[in-house]
Amino acid sequence: MKEQNKIYIFGHKKPDTDSITAAISLSYLKNKLGFNTEPRVLGNPNNETKYVLEYFKVDTPKYLNDIRTKIRDLTFLKNYSAKKTDSMYQGFQYMNENIIGTLPIVNDNNEFLGLVSLKDIAKYQFSGDISNLCTSYKNIIETLDAKEILRFDEEIQGNIIVASYKSATFIDTVSLDKDTILLIGDRYSIIDYAIEQKVKLIIITGNKQIDSKLIEKAEKNKVNIINSKDNTFATSRKIGLANYLDKVILNQNIISIDYNDDINDFIDLTKKYKYSNYPVLTEKNNLIGLIRLSDVTSATKKQVILVDHSEILQSVDGIEEAEIIEIVDHHNIGSITTGGPIYFRNMPVGCSCTIINLLFKENKIEIPKEIAGLMLSGIISDTLLFNSPTTTELDRQAGHELAKIAGVNIEEYGMSMLKAGSSLKGKTVEEILYTDFKGYTVNNKKIGIGQITTFNIDEIMNRKDEYIELINEVAKNNDYYIVALFATDIIKNGSYMFYNDSAEDILDNCFSIEQIYQGYYLDGCVSRKKQIIPNIMNTLEKK
Repeated sequence: MKEQNKIYIFGHKKPDTDSITAAISLSYLKNKLGFNTEPRVLGNPNNETKYVLEYFKVDTPKYLNDIRTKIRDLTFLKNYSAKKTDSMYQGFQYMNENIIGTLPIVNDNNEFLGLVSLKDIAKYQFSGDISNLCTSYKNIIETLDAKEILRFDEEIQGNIIVASYKSATFIDTVSLDKDTILLIGDRYSIIDYAIEQKVKLIIITGNKQIDSKLIEKAEKNKVNIINSKDNTFATSRKIGLANYLDKVILNQNIISIDYNDDINDFIDLTKKYKYSNYPVLTEKNNLIGLIRLSDVTSATKKQVILVDHSEILQSVDGIEEAEIIEIVDHHNIGSITTGGPIYFRNMPVGCSCTIINLLFKENKIEIPKEIAGLMLSGIISDTLLFNSPTTTELDRQAGHELAKIAGVNIEEYGMSMLKAGSSLKGKTVEEILYTDFKGYTVNNKKIGIGQITTFNIDEIMNRKDEYIELINEVAKNNDYYIVALFATDIIKNGSYMFYNDSAEDILDNCFSIEQIYQGYYLDGCVSRKKQIIPNIMNTLEKK
């Protein structure tokens, strides 16, 4: 099952210690087995997890905003562009060689300026101001496949005049100046006249040779001279193509695509505008390339492995667009579905890290000290130092094995870790509610359950009204049927319950309470997975 592309491994939103340590540990194991994986987080680590990561000197994984397929994930024309100072001839040749009809134009910093098409160049040749030239000496040489005779200016700008009259008539009737670009054959009297008038550029056509005395005179007057191998007619037809591309650049009403846009947004855009090509830009207006609607077929789903959850509401945004190749979880099987069979390791244990510890053993991969410490921390957190009813013998066995590898005393380290995580100092009620908040769907009803651990329940009780007000607001604004916060007292081994007012009757039934009230204490209730969620689900499924 080796994959060339990167596989993201992550836990649920509002991540807890198990969620993050499981992602890091499983990623380490997978990479040892030859995969290319990276652990990610879907939210900020809580205080407990920060303590763990700092204790074992492990970096916090990068944040994963969503997993939707982006423009950046597609194969499209990249690094196809021209500078605004390139010639129309160069642009025309480039588009022909690469079989593209639209060419993005950029400046020296690769900032997008506009578009040029074959149609734009053709239109200019037929109806543009072809008597004026604004370009570089170099562009003229390349466009005409000409030869340099004298060069004094890198920039050439002026009005094009073709010497089509008799010499005497031309000299008597045509005024020349420093802004003149003269196309001429071997009519030396006119050439001499042009040099005297200090014209900008003389283009000698037909590959004719010019007298050395005229060259000396032109050198004194600093007149640029080029020798074109084509005759005057052919040269006059091609010279307009030497102009800078910015003469025909389209820089208004251009529909561009952000490199980080979702492909579904791009598809919707193409239905409205129906252009052939769209420039792809970064947020700083740097050009990436050109994209067409047909490029969407090159999209490949991002591959992911889920740990500590299998519920859509708990997972990353856009999970339905990803390819889930594996799930490692210890909760009830949630609402996530897959298009085909996958590796699914689900066990009735107290912690995802307990399962991952087994995977290390099964694959005979040695566990480093810091990874052992992370998995131990996940187990301590989820089992409340083996005091939760979710704790199994496998959790205890794994905990002691990992503690030995990590070189810590379980009781001392565990209490320090739990205390670090239970501190509510400086936190808002909203931060506390969402510290470990999980969403579920039961019978098409949304429920959201937050849980925190504390050594001092007065920290919660003193702000009881604020919590109730927030919970009611969250339920109303997010269409939750039930929102509840369970404050688990580690010392008393029970939880205090706060809930949205409209859910009072249903929660009364869930826990068989004669008279429920805000802050009701549920003795022995410490597990959301094994005690809280099953009671709520069973009640809702009967409705």
